[in-house]
Amino acid sequence: MTKIGVLGLQGAVREHIRSIEASGAEALVIKRVEQLEEVDGLIMPGGESTTMRRLIDRYGFMEPLREFASAGKPIFGTCAGLILLAKKLVGYDAPHLGVMDVTVERNSFGRQKESFEADLTISHVGDAFNAVFIRAPHIVEAGEEVEILAEHDGRIVLARHGQFLGCSFHPELTDDHRLTHYFVKMVEESLEKSLA
Repeated sequence: MTKIGVLGLQGAVREHIRSIEASGAEALVIKRVEQLEEVDGLIMPGGESTTMRRLIDRYGFMEPLREFASAGKPIFGTCAGLILLAKKLVGYDAPHLGVMDVTVERNSFGRQKESFEADLTISHVGDAFNAVFIRAPHIVEAGEEVEILAEHDGRIVLARHGQFLGCSFHPELTDDHRLTHYFVKMVEESLEKSLA
């Protein structure tokens, strides 16, 4: 069975685990670097990106995450996870992982009290996807090889760049598991390719 990890340093970890299992894959909370070797794909959950970066550095995750990415394994970043994946961040000199060819602006939909929900149409996934935005970033610019999968109010909120998937919202906070299922399929396809 496909096994997907959820980086368990901060954020809505349990909710992602539930969504992965509902999508027919095995889930594992990643608390130690060596656990990355046990999984075929990884979700980096929402939370607070600065805090997450501090914890990634404290527990020595940065280089192993880069290796995981360069091995061609799929990574799905939601909210703060998208910020960690992005090649460029508005107002910052250096990215975090810097593996997804997008420029991201933090808190672009406002602060916590401006959190909202919106129904999105998502390419390859479907219509009426209830997306929960909490202090959400958005993708300001996407590279040529990036496929834009959803927009809200003219802003890119979901995109895919090869093995990387990044979204502004929290798909794990509802009972609609279609986007997680899409990521599970990405991981399955990547596994088939590596075995071919």
